[in-house]
Amino acid sequence: MPATFAVVLAAVSWQVSVDGPLLGVDTGTRHAVRELRHLLHSTLVNHLGAALSDLGGSVPAVPVLLAAAVLTAVRRRRSGTPSRWWLPLPAAVAATALVPLLVVPAKAWFARPGPYGQPLSPDQWGWYPSGHTATSAIAYGTAALLLGGTLAADARPLLYTGTALLCLGVGCGLVWSDYHWLLDVLASWCLAGLVLWAGARLLARLLPRCTPNDGPGTAGPDWTAGRAGGSGRGGG
Repeated sequence: MPATFAVVLAAVSWQVSVDGPLLGVDTGTRHAVRELRHLLHSTLVNHLGAALSDLGGSVPAVPVLLAAAVLTAVRRRRSGTPSRWWLPLPAAVAATALVPLLVVPAKAWFARPGPYGQPLSPDQWGWYPSGHTATSAIAYGTAALLLGGTLAADARPLLYTGTALLCLGVGCGLVWSDYHWLLDVLASWCLAGLVLWAGARLLARLLPRCTPNDGPGTAGPDWTAGRAGGSGRGGG
């Protein structure tokens, strides 16, 4: 899976940098979405798309991640295995810091115009990759990984699936609302997938699973199960 993420990310980035034929996927998708919007002519659906895209902003994604980290730390502190109970807090801060460190330089380097085709102004970074998509996938995905280690085995798949659907909704909302090209979103999902894969492996080493019914000898969780998939709105 990480190899697939890396290959897709590299291929899309190469095509964006050389204005390659793969970008035809973007123009074709934009045309199809605009035709569908015109056909539906639904204000409700349009508002839903904008609302979903807003969920990829640093507010509310970062507060959700920090709240999940605090809740995880409290649950671990109260469990029978409180070792490193504080670790979710710095993990959340690190995940939050990764988004601008990874996305902003790439935006400045590729300087890709958005779906409306307007040239970038001097204060804009560009649309590729999508910051809102990366923010939502990394923040909500990390929150799910942290909380998942404190939940019962039958609850974790529900949490991971819900998180993946939420991040999918953010990306679809961005494309539906013409805030981003499809490949902007796809690249950020791949980038977030790599970050979450690495984070899951690290958490598996540092944080054993702890649920209210777990004992001190409980084995670690399968942190890699149910990873969330994952933006910048209007160049964000």
